[in-house]
Amino acid sequence: MKKIYRIVFVFSILLGLTACDNFNKLLKSTDTELKLTKAKEYYDKEVYIKSSQLYEDLIPYVKGTPKAEEVYYYYGWSEYYLGDYLLSQYHFKNFTRQFPNSVHAEECYFMNAYCYFLTSANYKLDQTSTKNAIKEFQSFIDIYPESSRIDSCNKIMDKLHAKIEKKEYEVVKLYYKIEDYKAAIVASQNFVKDYPASDHNDEMFYLTINSYYLLAVNSIYSKKAERLDGAIENYLKMFDLYPKSSYISRAEKIYNNCKSLKEKL
Repeated sequence: MKKIYRIVFVFSILLGLTACDNFNKLLKSTDTELKLTKAKEYYDKEVYIKSSQLYEDLIPYVKGTPKAEEVYYYYGWSEYYLGDYLLSQYHFKNFTRQFPNSVHAEECYFMNAYCYFLTSANYKLDQTSTKNAIKEFQSFIDIYPESSRIDSCNKIMDKLHAKIEKKEYEVVKLYYKIEDYKAAIVASQNFVKDYPASDHNDEMFYLTINSYYLLAVNSIYSKKAERLDGAIENYLKMFDLYPKSSYISRAEKIYNNCKSLKEKL
């Protein structure tokens, strides 16, 4: 039985080496039609590493011919299925530039944006890909307003916006935690402007109010009044906008403290 296993194992290795040798010969071949046929066969069989290599090799040979569109289209998809989203994003976008009238142009424009979405990092990390994805999805919506993919675009953009919102929210909290109250005030006020429908806005007002108050308490005399006024004004806005907020009672105590301090100045 062990001898049989060894024979099968050796046969498998030889078969693999032969296949590799045949594929290398195919790559070196100057027969463009054969490469096109085999590339599509590999693609249909989901052997994307080989279809990708063949399509990449074919690109300069089919440039300017009717085959160029097909080659570039399947090359982009091969890279996508291999999980190289950065490279496939580039090729999908480039496809739309080279073949703007193609039946695949809309699909590739969407996939360009979708690849950015797939490379969007955790909210704690750099959000360049997230912002690029939002930009590209919005561009897709502007170019193809009647597309059946619009609903998908909007749902994905909601997720992307939520991720950036969470990152900005955590930035405000961090400034507040490390007692950088000046930065906390600016960041919290910018948050409210940038995300007017956020569920965190009442908390942002509270952090603004308390940051102004804590700054005032520790300020030199000439700056106390201005900072107390900042806390008072923001409390009044908060009370007007969020009278039932869970933060309102705490904000009210700070407001009363601010008024008392202001009277003593």
